[in-house]
Amino acid sequence: MPALGVNIDHVATIRQARRTIEPDPVWAAALAELGGADGITLHLREDRRHIQDRDLRVLRETVQVKLNLEMGATEEMTAIAVDLRPDQVCLVPEKREEVTTEGGLDVIANRDRVAACVERLLAAGIDVSLFIDADARQIDAAYDLRASSVELHTGRYADAANASERDEEFRTLLHAGSHAVQRGLLLHMGHGLTYRNVRRIAAIPHLGELNIGHSIIARAVLVGMTQAVREMKALVSS
Repeated sequence: MPALGVNIDHVATIRQARRTIEPDPVWAAALAELGGADGITLHLREDRRHIQDRDLRVLRETVQVKLNLEMGATEEMTAIAVDLRPDQVCLVPEKREEVTTEGGLDVIANRDRVAACVERLLAAGIDVSLFIDADARQIDAAYDLRASSVELHTGRYADAANASERDEEFRTLLHAGSHAVQRGLLLHMGHGLTYRNVRRIAAIPHLGELNIGHSIIARAVLVGMTQAVREMKALVSS
C-alpha cells in the first residue's frame, strides 16, 4: 500500500489569484493530515507563482507527517532547503512558462548541476528524490548520484488518449518501476493522477509513495479538504 503525499500547491494558486491571505496552504496541510495524508508536498518555484517562502517556513514548523519539498536544482533553492531541512527534497525540472511540470528531470543532460545539488542535500541529512521519466537510463543516473528514491512521471499515463495508449504507458511505468527497485531505489510516482485513474497505479508492486495534488484540491473545493483526502486515501489503499 503506497503512502499518499498530498500536494497543496493549488491551494496557494487560489490565494495568489487575489494576492490575499486565504485560502492558507498551512491550514490545508493540517486538514489533509486529518484526512489521512502520509505526507505534504509543495513546490517552491523560482517565480513564486503559488507557494511562498513563508508557507514553507510555517509548514516546516507545523506539519506532523513527511514534508516533501519539490524544487529546481538551483543554488537559491538548495540554500533554502539546507536551511529549513524538509524531510525530503524532490528535484524537478522547471520552466517559467509552463502551466505545470511538463516532464521528468533530464538527469543525464544536467548531471553536474544535479550532482552538486544532491551532494549538498545529502550532506545536510535530507533524503533526495529525483522526478524523472520512466526511462532506465535516467534511473541509472539517479542511482549513480546516490538519490534515495525516484518519482516516475505518470503524466503520459494520465493523459493517454485511449485505452491502448494507456495500457502501453502503464507497462512502461511497470517496467521502469521494476528496474528502479532492482537498483535499490525507493519507488515513487506522481503527476496527473485522479480519482478515476489512480487505482491501477497504486497497485504497482513495490510502489512506496504517490504524490497527488490538482485532483485532490479540485475535489476539496466541493467536499472539503479532509473528505477529499480521505476519498483518495481509500482508493490508494484498496
